[in-house]
Amino acid sequence: MKRSVVSVLLLCLTCNYVAAQKPTVQTPDTYRGDTQPGTRTFADSKWFEIFKDEKLQDLIRDALAHNYDVRVAVARIDAARANLGITRSDQFPTIGAGADTINQRQSRSSAFDLPEPIKRDRSFGSVFLNLLTYEIDLWGRLRKATAAARSDLLATQEARLVVITTLVSDVATAYFNLREFDFELDISRRTLVSREESLRIIKLRQQRGVSTMLDVRQAEELVYNATEVIPALEQSIQQTENFLSFLTGRNPSAIARGLSLTDQPMPPGVPAGLPSDLLERRPDIRSAENSLIAANARIDVARKAFFPRISISSFLGYESGQITSLFSGSRSVWSVFPEVAQPIFTGGRLKSNVHLSQAQREFLLVDYQRIVQGAFREVSDALIAYQKVREVRAQRALLVETLRDRARLSYLRYTGGVATLLDALDADRELFEAERRLAVARRDELLSVVQLYKALGGGWQ
Repeated sequence: MKRSVVSVLLLCLTCNYVAAQKPTVQTPDTYRGDTQPGTRTFADSKWFEIFKDEKLQDLIRDALAHNYDVRVAVARIDAARANLGITRSDQFPTIGAGADTINQRQSRSSAFDLPEPIKRDRSFGSVFLNLLTYEIDLWGRLRKATAAARSDLLATQEARLVVITTLVSDVATAYFNLREFDFELDISRRTLVSREESLRIIKLRQQRGVSTMLDVRQAEELVYNATEVIPALEQSIQQTENFLSFLTGRNPSAIARGLSLTDQPMPPGVPAGLPSDLLERRPDIRSAENSLIAANARIDVARKAFFPRISISSFLGYESGQITSLFSGSRSVWSVFPEVAQPIFTGGRLKSNVHLSQAQREFLLVDYQRIVQGAFREVSDALIAYQKVREVRAQRALLVETLRDRARLSYLRYTGGVATLLDALDADRELFEAERRLAVARRDELLSVVQLYKALGGGWQ
């Protein structure tokens, strides 16, 4: 029995040291895919320094002010702050004040004859201060519970920053998607106008016997293909506008546009910085770390439940048989009730509570390590995407220029009677698809910057 008590005491004395230790994680020296390693990172820039489009900035500001997830995160912070106040109040005594009075009249026909000096009408009164049960935190159990609640508050505050980072990236992503759909719609409409004009010319040639009905049908096919794309793009545009309206806390409505897809500025460089700095920059990592600190503190609270609890209750006041003489003479009364409570047999509840706290701590430790390694992977993926998408965009731009010139030459050869219409139509079809793929590559290049900015923990400053 003595050995078990001593063991618990030693565990409690060393718990502060364990709780103060940070979990060890394997940090890479550099990010995979980082072509410009250094100590500086563009994630230290404010979001309005990264996204230059004024309409996009307005959308982000509206989202930060009215988004539902942000408002829920603020409410959770208020709840965690209130919980900290409730937990902390257990460290202080609770004092109450009260007063009472009793008026009494004795019946004249009472079976008990009262002595002459005692009046039949009497009043009793008392005024008191009552110190409710106050636990002396000799072992620090209440202080540790307060520390756990404080860490929960910090974790909740960091979780709000996670929501902000995600919200900024979601708004930017949706806006760039919207501008890409706009760009594709513009390409489709221009292509449709061009193809309708080609169809008109081919019909005239067919009427004059220069072209065949097969040429007309092939030209009609291209017109119908371009026409089919337009409703699908209009649907995507309106649904993306609805999503942006929801992110900004508004009913579905049209979204004001700013710079076009091709005019969106790209940052001159995207240095990632040191991987070790990521642990301090990303709010989700800091939130997980504070949750882990809280779990360590709760292990200490569970262990110290084995120790005796020392509490005090007291009473101080005045009482008198006459209200007029309540505070005169020797009318004071007081009492003190010290109490010591030591758990002896709880059916294993206290030990199981310690094991539960330890299991919760292990779960949070694994979750912390998962979040850290996931953060390194996200940064590396975003760096690789940024490099490769730029290469894809450059090659698609060259392809579009080549196909545009090929289409021009093919139509010239067709009108000159040197080549068939099929060559010109194939060139036109491939040019249309290449222009759409180039628009997607331009959007993906912008989105790679957004994802890297988010992965590095930017956007919440």
